[in-house]
Amino acid sequence: MKIVFVVPDMVGGGTERVVALLANKFVEKGYKVAVMLFAGNRVAYPLDHKVEICMAGEASGGKLTVRIKRIMRMRRFYRKNKDCCIFAFSVMGAVFSTIAAAGIPHRMLVSERNDPMKYEHQRIRNWSYQRADKLVLQTEDMKQCFPENIREKAVVIPNPVADGMPSRIEGERKKWVVSAARLEPQKNHKLLINAFAEFVKQHTDYELHLFGIGELQESLEQQVRELKICEKVIFHGFSPNVKEEIRDSAMFVLSSDYEGISNSMIEALAMGVPVISTDCPVGGSAAYIQNEESGILTPVGDKAALVRAMSRIADDPVFANRLSENAVKIKEKYSLSQIADRFLEEAGIQ
Repeated sequence: MKIVFVVPDMVGGGTERVVALLANKFVEKGYKVAVMLFAGNRVAYPLDHKVEICMAGEASGGKLTVRIKRIMRMRRFYRKNKDCCIFAFSVMGAVFSTIAAAGIPHRMLVSERNDPMKYEHQRIRNWSYQRADKLVLQTEDMKQCFPENIREKAVVIPNPVADGMPSRIEGERKKWVVSAARLEPQKNHKLLINAFAEFVKQHTDYELHLFGIGELQESLEQQVRELKICEKVIFHGFSPNVKEEIRDSAMFVLSSDYEGISNSMIEALAMGVPVISTDCPVGGSAAYIQNEESGILTPVGDKAALVRAMSRIADDPVFANRLSENAVKIKEKYSLSQIADRFLEEAGIQ
């Protein structure tokens, strides 16, 4: 049996990171693996040379003809690989695969990677999810977002911690506040920048380092200029080596309005970087962080709370070190091998 991951593209996002980790682990375990890209051709994360890459289409821009050609290419692939197990890590990947694989023997596992309530086209999403064999959710709170007939096939599998994470820094840390996330509205970098502008008034030796790309970069750069903190805020863009670049930072901040589970947050915790995260729906951050023990949770959109949390880590090294020591314990609880085995088990693959 071949395992086929279905995603729009393999650009530098959290979903793509998990797909790369699982694909490589499944190959290591001896399975045949393919990654089907249905709206692009970029691969930002390293894949084992044994992982087959299938380009099924480009971004459609809403054009029906492009989508039809995409589905036809996907159908040819599924016919060639009968009895494959489809791992759809995208809502539209699940929809297109449901259509393209109709009448062809297969199993399908769908993995929801974000807050289900934020998706606009829930009727067509639920139609395809009803036809999947399993729905993998990241938190228990996600289950309540779906009707009963979909909840019955839902299981919770958290995100894994990658093998070989850099070890925890025990000495002095750089006075960096870091974030690694797409520069998009969901991540609310505007809140982080506003909070940092307040924080840096009392902590003048700190800098804010933002890793990621996205549609809001120009507006965020303009915000930085208006706040007159240009010399304190650095935009790094996408970095494949972000772990090594942030591992000795003073703190990591996730300011999202909503999340599934942030992989960059998980990696920061696993490296022992003190983490601050908004306690956003649908509970992904709270699943990994015990407040004020392994990290700090702040209310969504609360600038004052974020400033207080940043100041506490900066001003209390004993507290910051305790967060760091406790955070790294997630490496054992959420190891990649354990999470990969859970996916195989739920997909019915021996």
